[in-house]
Amino acid sequence: MSGFNYEIIKDPRIFQENRLPAHSDHEWYRDKKNIETGRSDLKVTLNGNWRFHYAGNLSATIKGFEKKDYDASGWDYITVPGHIQMQGYGCPQYVNTQYPWDGLEEIEPGQIPEEMNPVGQYIRNFTLPEFMKDGPVIISFQGAESAIAVWLNGSYVGYSEDSFTPSEFDLTPFIDRDGENRLAVEVYRFSAGSWCEDQDFFRFSGLFREVYLYTYPQVHIRDMRIVSDLTDDYRDGILDISIESIGKKGTAQLSLFDKDGEALVKKEIPLPLGKARLNIPDVDQWSAEDPYLYTLYMEIRDEKGQVCEYICEETGFRRFEMKDSIMCLNGKRIVFNGVDRHEFSAYKGRAIGEDEIYKDLITMKRNNINAVRTSHYPNQTLFYRLCDELGLYVIDETNLECHGVWDHLERGGEDISYALPGNRPDYRDMVLDRANSMMRRDRNHPSILIWSLGNESLNGTNFVAMHDFLRKEDPTRLVHYEGVIHDERYPEATDMVSVMYWPVEKIEEYLSKHTDKPFICCEYSHAMGNSCGGINEYTELAKRNSLYQGGFIWDYIDQAIAAEDANGKTYLGYGGDFDDRPNDGSFSGNGLCYADTREPTPKMQEVKAVYSPLDISFGEGSFQIKNNSLFTNTDKYICTISLECEGEELFEQRGSVEVGPGERSEFALPDQLLDVDRECVLTVSFTLKEDQDWAKAGTEIAFAQKVIGDRQESDHSRGEIRVIHGWLNTGVKGKDFTILFSNLNGGMVSYKKAGVELIKRMPRPNFWRPVTDNDKGCMMPWRAAQWRNASDMCYAGDNGMGEGYKVTENNGNVTVEFTYHLPTSPSKEARLSYEVHPDGAVRCRLYLEASKDIGELPEFGVMFEMASSFSDFTWYGMGPYDTYIDRESGGRLGVFETTASDNMASYLRPQECGNHTHVRWAEVKDKNGRGLRFEGNDLSLSVLPYSPDMIDACEHPNELPQSLSTYIRVDLAQQGIGGDDSWGARPLPKYYIDNSKALELTFWLKGI
Repeated sequence: MSGFNYEIIKDPRIFQENRLPAHSDHEWYRDKKNIETGRSDLKVTLNGNWRFHYAGNLSATIKGFEKKDYDASGWDYITVPGHIQMQGYGCPQYVNTQYPWDGLEEIEPGQIPEEMNPVGQYIRNFTLPEFMKDGPVIISFQGAESAIAVWLNGSYVGYSEDSFTPSEFDLTPFIDRDGENRLAVEVYRFSAGSWCEDQDFFRFSGLFREVYLYTYPQVHIRDMRIVSDLTDDYRDGILDISIESIGKKGTAQLSLFDKDGEALVKKEIPLPLGKARLNIPDVDQWSAEDPYLYTLYMEIRDEKGQVCEYICEETGFRRFEMKDSIMCLNGKRIVFNGVDRHEFSAYKGRAIGEDEIYKDLITMKRNNINAVRTSHYPNQTLFYRLCDELGLYVIDETNLECHGVWDHLERGGEDISYALPGNRPDYRDMVLDRANSMMRRDRNHPSILIWSLGNESLNGTNFVAMHDFLRKEDPTRLVHYEGVIHDERYPEATDMVSVMYWPVEKIEEYLSKHTDKPFICCEYSHAMGNSCGGINEYTELAKRNSLYQGGFIWDYIDQAIAAEDANGKTYLGYGGDFDDRPNDGSFSGNGLCYADTREPTPKMQEVKAVYSPLDISFGEGSFQIKNNSLFTNTDKYICTISLECEGEELFEQRGSVEVGPGERSEFALPDQLLDVDRECVLTVSFTLKEDQDWAKAGTEIAFAQKVIGDRQESDHSRGEIRVIHGWLNTGVKGKDFTILFSNLNGGMVSYKKAGVELIKRMPRPNFWRPVTDNDKGCMMPWRAAQWRNASDMCYAGDNGMGEGYKVTENNGNVTVEFTYHLPTSPSKEARLSYEVHPDGAVRCRLYLEASKDIGELPEFGVMFEMASSFSDFTWYGMGPYDTYIDRESGGRLGVFETTASDNMASYLRPQECGNHTHVRWAEVKDKNGRGLRFEGNDLSLSVLPYSPDMIDACEHPNELPQSLSTYIRVDLAQQGIGGDDSWGARPLPKYYIDNSKALELTFWLKGI
């Protein structure tokens, strides 16, 4: 095909032909006034509509399509940038560790699928703008998955692999400067490089990042290296600049400006190879806390002194280093409060835009996230520029993962010599090229502290070679690779110990024996569905063990694609929903944010709290602040001390306190706050004093609460009741209420307030919660299955004959007690009693005998069902989002309002959600204010439009039926949700319900 040999696609030794060398991602301008745009005026985009033909494999492609006279007028159009599969051609495929062709074609590394290897053929005609007609013409493909071959006007231009770094080619020899040009591109879904792109993500193909043409003047900076270091005392700046130009000889005139526009230094250096070292006294340091950027301005002149181009780059002075086995930024121990992040959108796949990237990063900043790992490939260059500006630490990761091969080895399929890239010489140049392409493009960004060699591919000499290459080329950064922990033959492949999903106790045990390298979790707290329980265990470890320097939550955003079901209802699809086979189901749904809105899930509330830079605690008449920031004094914030009683504000004081970075101080509380005659909530909160680039003044950064005073018991003795003894029912009547208990059916069947029925179905003991992804992964439903039956099939009495039914009248109250027989082995009994008081309040007591021999108990409580019109939910307890026994650091005690439907989180797979701990009271009402009030000392309570059984029956939210009821679960407790991982890790033992002894729940309900 016009000089292109298809066989090279299969050869790992050939990953490019005629591709231009990688270079820095700086912009250059011919007109100084265009610098403000941030986009070179010597570029022209080729984004937009391209002619397109889709072929199922190479044999189905149209031969000769690259010729200039080929008639493509009958072809479809496709949008660039964009994925082929997101635009109606083929299907997206989600797989995790398995290769997408597994079981469909039997191939080995060095081979590629032949039958199922779709090819996209693209055509774009263009004419050169005037400013390009006299100079060179280069085409840049910023991202093409997984391999591309390029032709211009019928001539073969070149070939490239590596989906996530730019592929650039010189079009100059083939260009028609005055007429129309035909650009033809073939994009191959699978190539030899695909064996090294087995990431846990949706598999797409196509031109999914920008495509553009550019030119350059007679003297042009092709590549530059900017090192903005600090002196050993971290006070003065050292600016090292290396410049490589192409074209004629010339000079670069450099100026460095601060944020106020003041020129600090100027320097002229010769070209084509120029170097300069500039010293700048008393610089402002760059960090995520204060991302201070200087502007490096360059005028590139030819030998006659004429300006050829302008360059304007931002840089930040900082030093990242290892000191005594500790990673330090600007001389201080750093802790990564991080997330892993895929580039993903429910509507665009990985072809995301600036607005989506920006929203992600400001959401991170607002939730105290200070670091991102680019899992598992380099991102768009815009991402790094925004991290520089907003202040986020970055681990930049090479596009390399061979998890499927590793998994095959772990299962005994081959020995270690089979590993990819391992020690294989035919893959060495490929992986070195990928590391080089990432490093050359991204190395001028101060936000990048660490280079990563890739993900989940075991170890080998090729990783050592990558490590040594990066450290030699860039000694200012460290190199990370987690695979060493699984394959310890070459420990020198990483500068730090990195693990995934180790429990805290295992980390502590390891660090007690190994102190030569710092330790991070490059993935932890697997955020699949309702998860992130126990994450505070990890953040507390970072505070007591200096070698543990934080981690990165897997991961930031769900990978799910907007789809439509057979009934026209939209939903978010995951693996298998697009007829993709093989697939890994909903395992792509492990984000802190939803894929469609990019809004945080309820889990983010906990992340913000445990990642807070301030620890706030209370003493007798005082509060203490431990400032965990490295460089920020607390006078940057407004400190607010407030006192509330059930939503009523009693006191507020705003001011400023000063606690230096790394310091601890104690402050007295106002005396009047401590003298209260009822339960009140004391809150100390820190909010931004001034607007930041990522949030407005008043945004909360940290808070802590203390309960003072005691709740007063309600008086339910006023009024009179009348008991009506029927043959099969017992009625209780008061001034404006009627309650009916059924001997026949075994429970309370009616509660009417002012003639309005509040109970739709009989309350019953409940021992089951909707199954979470973590529950499934650790097989909780298998171990605890009897409790599901116990909830659904328990009955009171003996075939309705009354043996389990007891009525007692005493001191103006009446108690009706039911004994429930549970279908368990061994059999168990539970007793649920209702003590009716004269004002209509009912004290409910649920008793369960010791039941450890049945298995772990997911939940212990009573479930009520009301009509769906009773959907307004107000509570005094932890909120505003979900809290659980192992995830309540981020909740605050107060009065909150929502609805049953809004209390339901939109996880990819419906599951347990909406629980609130430490509830004192809750009201579930209709629009007229009628409903039920529940009270207790320390309840867990959930109000949802669906029962556990209904939720468990569905695999997607769109499968849930129209809500006809509101379900209230009033619990003594629910077991923790866990989250160390989602494929076996259980909640920590302290977060289980102890059913080795009898359990008793007491609460009140009353009609309102």
